[in-house]
Amino acid sequence: MILPPATLGMLGGGQLGRFFVAAAHEMGYRVWVLDPDAHSPAALLADRHLCTAYDDYAALDELAQGCAAVSTEFENVPAGTLDYLDKFVVVRPSAAAVGVCQNRSAEKDFLRDNGLPHARCVTVHNEQQLRQVGDELFPGILKVARFGYDGKGQAVVADRQQAIAAFQRFHGESCVLEERLSLDCEVSVVLARDEAGLVQSFPTAENSHRHGILDVTLVPARAAAALHARAAALAATIADRLGYVGTLAVEFFVVGGELLINEMAPRPHNSGHYTLDACITSQFEQQVRALCGLPLGDPRAHSAAAMVNLLGDLWYENGFAGQHYREPDWSPLYACPGLKLHLYGKHHARPGRKMGHFTVLGSDAESARSIAMAARAAIGIGDAA
Repeated sequence: MILPPATLGMLGGGQLGRFFVAAAHEMGYRVWVLDPDAHSPAALLADRHLCTAYDDYAALDELAQGCAAVSTEFENVPAGTLDYLDKFVVVRPSAAAVGVCQNRSAEKDFLRDNGLPHARCVTVHNEQQLRQVGDELFPGILKVARFGYDGKGQAVVADRQQAIAAFQRFHGESCVLEERLSLDCEVSVVLARDEAGLVQSFPTAENSHRHGILDVTLVPARAAAALHARAAALAATIADRLGYVGTLAVEFFVVGGELLINEMAPRPHNSGHYTLDACITSQFEQQVRALCGLPLGDPRAHSAAAMVNLLGDLWYENGFAGQHYREPDWSPLYACPGLKLHLYGKHHARPGRKMGHFTVLGSDAESARSIAMAARAAIGIGDAA
């Protein structure tokens, strides 16, 4: 075990890293953050900020020398960085596991090779391959293999010609073409797995998206108990096959009552933010525990919850960039006794940028959702999910 007051390293300084720092501090650890952003939200809380690129090997040497263990808050940290650090310090999750999750093509190959359910898809590296794919993949969604998130790097394509046009807009980057499905809903499971292979899963969450970005999460998901159990079992299988150590999120499509795996995130996840307020142990405390070899905490929820994302659009009058920029009036949220507001301390709001979230706790998901939607409307967010 790595015990306090040891120093932990975090690659990435966004809101997920910020919550990691807060959890680690509460448990008695110190944290160094490596992130190239001078205004990194995690660095504002960290004991030290190495403000440099992820491939700055002098800084990586310093991180390895000063920290007992290192983790990451997002999957696009270069796998080579994790490989390098692994020579000198405990790194969890492994570079190999992160490498699978950070490339959609590798991710789909992993699911296929392990017999795990997912939508029909094919990797395309050039236009000629797109011209030859089967008609069963249309209408479809073309997704860049690397660096796509929150709906970025994706295009809905009705036919082959639209797919080729989208591929050209993506400047010929390798892509995955996936059939477009008619969804019942989307759910996710966040879990933690320790070095001995013990898995602790948080309750299955039900997610709705707007413009490709998570909008609202409900817990527990409004689904049959068998689906909850199946989702947890599939997520645990993925963690086991990856040899994963740390906090992992798995997103699913529900189609005709059946689960199809959409993608994995080798880190805490936006849809797991409810665990901060509704669970005995949060996803971030689990990340610290798994990283340090501590026994995993109890993931049970003590309340139902509805989590609402707060995007940068809210900071602009009428919700549009270019209009008057102002801090939102948070008083309606503070007036709600069962609501917990979390703002991430980001330097500047941009449309589509995740600036914070709030979680409403309740006796059941429907009542929590009703209160959350009213609170959402009270601060000027329309078009409820």
